[in-house]
Amino acid sequence: MIFRKIRLDAMAVDQLVVRFAAITAAQDDALLGNELTKFNRLFDRMMEVSEELKGRPGDQRRALIALYNHPNMQVQLQAAKLTLAVVSDEARRKIEAIASSRWLPQSGDAGMCLLNLDRGIFKPT
Repeated sequence: MIFRKIRLDAMAVDQLVVRFAAITAAQDDALLGNELTKFNRLFDRMMEVSEELKGRPGDQRRALIALYNHPNMQVQLQAAKLTLAVVSDEARRKIEAIASSRWLPQSGDAGMCLLNLDRGIFKPT
């Protein structure tokens, strides 16, 4: 599935959450297939969705919390990382659980996220 740049401002929040989940699940496939260029394009699409949610009244990134129990670990991890600024304690607990899961490569990414948070290198906005 190719995720072209589209007008996100015309989409409802629940549609954006569905798009986010599809994009991040595709990221997982790209990671497993060692397709870095594809992953990077998908990362850009994911950030566009996140920025659209952030710009909505009340910062609608909190809608991504619904993905914390998604069957795909990459979807869960990206949702947690991108909600750190709006629900920091809950998001951190989710990232800690992923780090403890030993589900590679997401557990490694989660562990690095926690390390960077604790060191002040990563400051969610």
